[in-house]
Amino acid sequence: MVLDDLGTSLRSSLDRLQGKTRLDEDDVEAIVKEIQRSLLSADVDVSLVMELSDAIEERALEEEPPGGTTARDHVLKIVYEELVNLVGESTAIPLEPQTVLLAGLQGSGKTTSAAKMAWWFSKKGLRPAVIQTDTFRPGAYDQAEQMAERAEVDFYGDPDADDPVEIAREGMEATADADVRIVDTAGRHALEDDLIAEIEEIEREVDPDRSLLVLDAAIGQGAKGQARQFEESIGIDGVMITKLDGTAKGGGALTAVNETGSSIAFLGTGETVQDVERFEPSGFISRLLGMGDLKQLSERVERAMQETGGDDDDWDPESLLEGNFTLKDMQKQMEAMNRMGPLDQVMDMIPGLGGGMMDDLPDDAMDMTQDRMREFGRVMDSMTDAELENPRVVGQSRTERIARGSGTDEETVRQLLEQHSMMERTIDQFQGMGDGDMQRMMKKMGGDGGGLGGMMGGGKGPFG
Repeated sequence: MVLDDLGTSLRSSLDRLQGKTRLDEDDVEAIVKEIQRSLLSADVDVSLVMELSDAIEERALEEEPPGGTTARDHVLKIVYEELVNLVGESTAIPLEPQTVLLAGLQGSGKTTSAAKMAWWFSKKGLRPAVIQTDTFRPGAYDQAEQMAERAEVDFYGDPDADDPVEIAREGMEATADADVRIVDTAGRHALEDDLIAEIEEIEREVDPDRSLLVLDAAIGQGAKGQARQFEESIGIDGVMITKLDGTAKGGGALTAVNETGSSIAFLGTGETVQDVERFEPSGFISRLLGMGDLKQLSERVERAMQETGGDDDDWDPESLLEGNFTLKDMQKQMEAMNRMGPLDQVMDMIPGLGGGMMDDLPDDAMDMTQDRMREFGRVMDSMTDAELENPRVVGQSRTERIARGSGTDEETVRQLLEQHSMMERTIDQFQGMGDGDMQRMMKKMGGDGGGLGGMMGGGKGPFG
């Protein structure tokens, strides 16, 4: 996740307060210096670091912790609230008809982002269209057309035209029936005068409701100047951060948001058109500080279930608590998990497991887990319907046949059967559980006020 190193460093700093009930000036000074180092290491602009750390220090010294609150939790709450304020209190993109103009340097990910945003709007019930105006970069039209096809959204572009302003004008006319029109513009390797002049002309032509600056998460200190010039030219209403699936520090994105007085609008979290999230400040910072993001997790689960047969009459998730848990059920769950994205991203959304809490695992632990899921998938593809419905019939001879057919080994087949048995026993514990028992269990999982109910139901942050 973006700023993952920052999150790990911030949590390490806060752990210095473990066991303390009150703060003195030395404690606050030490923690603020650690926070400053963490932010600077993440490529956040120096002036912004000082502004943020001053606010944290002032509040930590002046505000009295609520009764029963530890010093660590008090400072954690302050850090959380100041970071939420920094990245923007609300999303820049509402669910309504609009025209969105994308700006940014070449290589920032604008074309991919246009398709991702269009896909996201389409899943929310709106009809989007992508308009490609880039005549500068070779292959821009072909890439945009292919990405729009993958997103299954309308597309307009003209590979034979030379004037991007004319393409924009004709594109707006051709996509008049669309609810949301996303206009992709050309980028350059630097903020050249012709880039700025071109995008200003396009901006006047399409008259966008919102202009978004697309930034690579690895932009670093260069974000400040880039954000300022685009803000002066066309006005920036929000920032989309791309390539968050890599190792980028991401601090430049926070700088850009502060420089433009806007907020983060979308996060690009992977390579496919489905790897996109509308930015939710409380959930983002919760993940950063290792407190999870159950609202985003629930959205991913819902989307994954829909894409893996949630409407299939032969498979109803609620029936798991009423009947037998078969290998077919397990297969559907694994398919859904694969569609939810990389496991480390999913872990970030679970309170207590995210934000670097899994750092003690070997570096390849997540990859091994995903490889094992793929192996299990091949094993189940080699099983008969009768075996999937009743795994207990799988004896030695069937194990040997399944291993040969799946290209795995007998041990992998046995591990799959053992995994199924464990999951079956877990589900058995839920069967017959009353509403009161279920609510008590959910409360333990999510905590009081800001856990599962607060974040999934009311959309509140981890502090209620």
